[in-house]
Amino acid sequence: LFYSGRSQPVTKNSSNNNSDLDAWNREHVWARSHALGRTRSRGPATDAHNLWPTDASINGSRASKDFDNGGTPHHEAPDTFSDGDSWEPRDHVKGDVARTMFYMATRYEGDSSEPDLRLVDTTGTSGSKFGKLCTLFAWHTQDAVSDDERQRNNVIHQVQGNRNPFIDHPEWVDAIWGGDCGVQ
Repeated sequence: LFYSGRSQPVTKNSSNNNSDLDAWNREHVWARSHALGRTRSRGPATDAHNLWPTDASINGSRASKDFDNGGTPHHEAPDTFSDGDSWEPRDHVKGDVARTMFYMATRYEGDSSEPDLRLVDTTGTSGSKFGKLCTLFAWHTQDAVSDDERQRNNVIHQVQGNRNPFIDHPEWVDAIWGGDCGVQ
């Protein structure tokens, strides 16, 4: 599971009306309340690059908080931290989170009926904005693309027909956002 690192059976999920506190559900890394909507059809709310399995109660604690460093450890995921307006995932997935957010901001730019998702360098965001850009940039740099992340990108490409370019070309993050975060 994404934030805890724990494994569990696929059948122990919240969509099966499982009342177990350790049930899993789908995490929308770019939170649905930030302009994604609740649609079950194609679009940003169902984009597989943005969906990860996570412990349902940990996901509930994360809610729609921005990403940033700091806070107190989560009681079920002690390597994950939270405060009033931000969430810091465990080190092992920080780069995955960052590349997911960079993908979403690039893929959904307000064409046709889709939202214009934008990364900003603040917390406490709402609407189509999400933060914190320079923290995500640092996480991308600290947690390089892994073989598991590449394999996931390959599987999503087979199913959904597109790729996260920041997994295939991590240097593009520097080219696009490096100047905004003080990288020359």
